[in-house]
Amino acid sequence: MSDLPLVLPLDDATADLATAGGKGTSLARMAAAGLPVPPGFHITTHAYEAFVTANGLREPILAAVAAGTSEEAAVTIQGLFAGHELPESIREAIVKAYTALGEPPVAVRSSATAEDLPGLSFAGQQESYLNIQDEEALLAAVRRCWASLWGGRAIAYRAGNGIAPEEVTMAVVVQELVPADAAGVLFTADPVTGAGDQMIVNAAWGLGESVVGGQVTADTVVASRPDGAILEQRISDKAVMTVRTEGGTAEVPVPASRRARPVLDAAQVAGLVRLGTRIEELYGRPMDVEWALRDGTIFVVQARPITGLDSAGGSREEWNDSLGGDYLWSNGNVGEAIPDVMTPSTWSFVHIFMSGAMRASSIAEYRAYGMIGGRFYMNLSLAATIAATFGMKRKFATSIEPVFGKIPPGMEIPLVPVSRWHLFRTILPLTIELRRQVRANTPRLPSFFAAAPGRCEKLRDRIEQTSDAGDLAALWRAEVGPYLLECSHMLEAATRQDTRALTVEHARIGKLAGESDAVALMTGLHSAAGGLASLGLLVGLDRLSRGEVDRETFARQWGHRGPSEFEVSVPRPAEDPEWIDRQLAGLRQAEHDVDTLLARQEEARAAAWKRFAERHPGKVKATRRKIARMTKALRDREVARSEVVRAFWALRAYVLRAGEITGRGDDLFFLPIDELLAVLDGDDTPFSAVDARRRAYERYRALPPYPALIRGRFDPFEWAADPRRRGDVFDEHGRRAPAGDAVTGFPGASGVVEGRVRVIANVDESDLLQPGEILVTTVTNVGWTPLFPRAAAVVTDVGAPLSHAAIVARELGIPAVVGCGDATTRLRTGDLVRVDGRRGTVETLEPASR
Repeated sequence: MSDLPLVLPLDDATADLATAGGKGTSLARMAAAGLPVPPGFHITTHAYEAFVTANGLREPILAAVAAGTSEEAAVTIQGLFAGHELPESIREAIVKAYTALGEPPVAVRSSATAEDLPGLSFAGQQESYLNIQDEEALLAAVRRCWASLWGGRAIAYRAGNGIAPEEVTMAVVVQELVPADAAGVLFTADPVTGAGDQMIVNAAWGLGESVVGGQVTADTVVASRPDGAILEQRISDKAVMTVRTEGGTAEVPVPASRRARPVLDAAQVAGLVRLGTRIEELYGRPMDVEWALRDGTIFVVQARPITGLDSAGGSREEWNDSLGGDYLWSNGNVGEAIPDVMTPSTWSFVHIFMSGAMRASSIAEYRAYGMIGGRFYMNLSLAATIAATFGMKRKFATSIEPVFGKIPPGMEIPLVPVSRWHLFRTILPLTIELRRQVRANTPRLPSFFAAAPGRCEKLRDRIEQTSDAGDLAALWRAEVGPYLLECSHMLEAATRQDTRALTVEHARIGKLAGESDAVALMTGLHSAAGGLASLGLLVGLDRLSRGEVDRETFARQWGHRGPSEFEVSVPRPAEDPEWIDRQLAGLRQAEHDVDTLLARQEEARAAAWKRFAERHPGKVKATRRKIARMTKALRDREVARSEVVRAFWALRAYVLRAGEITGRGDDLFFLPIDELLAVLDGDDTPFSAVDARRRAYERYRALPPYPALIRGRFDPFEWAADPRRRGDVFDEHGRRAPAGDAVTGFPGASGVVEGRVRVIANVDESDLLQPGEILVTTVTNVGWTPLFPRAAAVVTDVGAPLSHAAIVARELGIPAVVGCGDATTRLRTGDLVRVDGRRGTVETLEPASR
């Protein structure tokens, strides 16, 4: 091999797939065509082979791949590469090429021979290293790139696509780093529909890793071709960006003045379209192009074919149940717990969960819930139709307020077009059966709660120990699926055992005691008499920070709860030590610890009872009984929900294990459970839909959260592009109440506080919240509770008196206003506001400097 080149110029004509890998070949092709590719060079596959041969690594690598799981093999092989140095001939060739380049800061990118090929999507499976600034750092980065050929995901994906381990090798591309002002991705055709009459541009500030890696919601621009005119533009609140540092790169906050500003102007968008047209003509097919912008000049840093599109224009994935008719949808209640865009596997599990938890809420033709743009919504039209059938039409809107929030004045709830007789005939038997099941399951709740954590842990162990595809499919049918359904039935029983306590009695106590004192009287859910599961994660973190429990105990008891706890593609806190570390760091910043906050609220509760006894001495015992009923109902509901979430942790383990056994890794998250079982039974046909679904998922996930209430047919992309869009309500018919001057919502937790606003788009931005700031966000769930001790008050777009934010804020004595609808769009980070949790208002005292 001594005659084969170890290094080649970037535009060398001999830089083909076998020599320069998929990424390198593409860059060489564009550089040779005169496209604006940053200068650099290839470290060829011959250099990789020479390193492996010189150190005798070939047989150990293949043996590791054959011996264990993909992740076990990856760990072994990473150690092999780390333990051997580069031969001198390879060092000299790389250093010579780097010196000739001028020794600038460079990007070092892996380029495998089975990468960026039509029909396959290896994106993100091998490593890249940015801002490498000297010879030794460059040589170390090259070795790490080579080792990434044997990452766990890459091994599994190649196995699933029939690529033998002995057939792959690795080149490395070294390019001068573009110190980008902005960067992003350009699709020369719509990646979901395949439409070729427009291009899609994603753009964010800084280097492109924050866009490609999903750390920021980028601006999205839809432009026509060939002129590049902007057809749609969705400007995101870009919280972070990736920048160069002395030691590499780092994510830093975007300056406030640039967060909501468009990254690209019209001329730059048109320039990208022209560049995309040239690249598409060069390759003869739609392309996915990574670009960077520096001082007005556009550079191309990578281009690959758009996977999942066929010659007929591509497949379309439409995840939108609002297109089925004129109905009113709400993302309150269950949507609060499931705020994310769902992968197909998660959506299929949610179907099973809902079939067990809300058995009498759907009829054959209509579901009580649906997916809009990948997000969970409840169909209030169906519930209103059932209520009207049983003579409760006039009271329906007010009866659902504690759970779903208020229906705006003037917003009609359209009914489902179904006859009353059909509903009577369908719903009455379901209701009778439901009551029988709730009566049967309610006495089982204590024993179920006691046994469920251990049962779920054993189930995860069974899943991990299963090594045969057929056995894994049988395990679903015999144990995993039935357990999910049982957990759902237990939540149904816990929720329906005493509905008056959660709705009617709540309102009556408020009228009797006054809203402020009623809030205090109804706290104490997390006390010595029994914990509140919604607070469990926060209390567990607090105990971990004090050294009262170790990490293993924390993971076992609370490690299943998190901000994306229903989405099975997302790791649980128990799987993510860095997430736990970040939450502990945040708790250390808080002015008061959890015990202090709970004790302070205990004092407020005692004072409220004293005032109540003075005003209504004859009603104390009866009111205490009512509140005790409410407390039990809420605790049972929250514990049951926690055990459903724990079951979803087992479902995540199941999909991961299926990915390992089939060798297809995270592709399995894009298959619903029936297709996943078909794959385990030997049918690979479902995999043909994976790439299109993955693209649809990423495209929906790039959008901001949709309105809390949606009436009629809703296009999430059209809505996001509308500069006049509202985050509280959408009505296809254009009838909507004016927004009003004040930010108002439900009184969530009493108290008045003034402070600076911090708008947090998603929980990944939680580090931005400073102690004493007002947390303003779309919706919270259990995964947000670690932020509460840092916040002076909490304000949410989505919520109701029985929502997560309201319950937790009341327990901690933190003022809260929930269900404001549009707080995140009307308030800005830095605004000085007064939050009145008793009245449910947020008053701006001093706007932030723009």
